[in-house]
Amino acid sequence: MSDATTRDYQGLEIPAAGTFSLDPAHTRVGFVARHLMVSKVRGAFVEKSGTIVIADDPTQSKVDVSIVVTSVHTGVDARDNHLRSSDFFEAEAFPAIEFKSSSLTPKGGNEFVLSGELTIKGKSLPVDLDVEYEGVTTSPWGKQVIGFTATGEIDREDWGMTYNQALETGGVMISKKIKLELEIEAIRD
Repeated sequence: MSDATTRDYQGLEIPAAGTFSLDPAHTRVGFVARHLMVSKVRGAFVEKSGTIVIADDPTQSKVDVSIVVTSVHTGVDARDNHLRSSDFFEAEAFPAIEFKSSSLTPKGGNEFVLSGELTIKGKSLPVDLDVEYEGVTTSPWGKQVIGFTATGEIDREDWGMTYNQALETGGVMISKKIKLELEIEAIRD
């Protein structure tokens, strides 16, 4: 049932206009790369911050996220250090990954396409994310909370991350295509 802090949008209960901040403890910014052509390596960035501004017209809502590159975590210290190096993220020269949305397009139901600019290593390129709106609720502490799941795919070589090794059996050690997996929880400011 809607109240003053929520409203109906195409059959969905959504929050009233306002600003929400990412809850870093309940937000996962993850990625998946193919390894040796036969398995997957998953990782995430532990440190991230950002805001979601829900507009009066929900399709005009904005997302702005910053990720600390050195917080990359795959469960293997040597791999994490390699990802921070000049072969990949160049964390010392480029300490943050940024995403700024440019549009939100409804696909029907709770599904949307969030388009924006993803900046890695100082280079900004357009990226589309498939977003599922998971809903709005009130936490036990009285704060309004919204949730989203988002997925997408990028080609890491577009940002100059071309490190790889050819395999004797054909193919390469690390996929060019990287899947993005995001679980977002944000709290009304």
